[in-house]
Amino acid sequence: MIKQIIAIILFSILLTIGMSYAQQGLQYIVSAHDWISDLLTQVFSGGQAGNIIRSSITILTLPVLIALVPTLIYWIAKRSWFPYFVDVIWVILLIESSALAILYKAATT
Repeated sequence: MIKQIIAIILFSILLTIGMSYAQQGLQYIVSAHDWISDLLTQVFSGGQAGNIIRSSITILTLPVLIALVPTLIYWIAKRSWFPYFVDVIWVILLIESSALAILYKAATT
């Protein structure tokens, strides 16, 4: 328990110090999301069902692609499956969803 509290405090300090880098990273994630969404616009129709499918695939694609990078590195080093693959996907999905929700709210106000 004490290790987790120390880790949270250290992560908060590092995030505060590197806020400009964190903002830049979120900008890259949102830009990649927009790029994938634009690519999928050519595939799916512009109706309500097409927009829902395109948005769902776009939100799921980026975390999977990002999580594949450490998975491939781990597989090359250990020749076994990366045990935290799904956990990495969830973390990236939460970060991406948070950034998109903040931008959505900012765009509507």
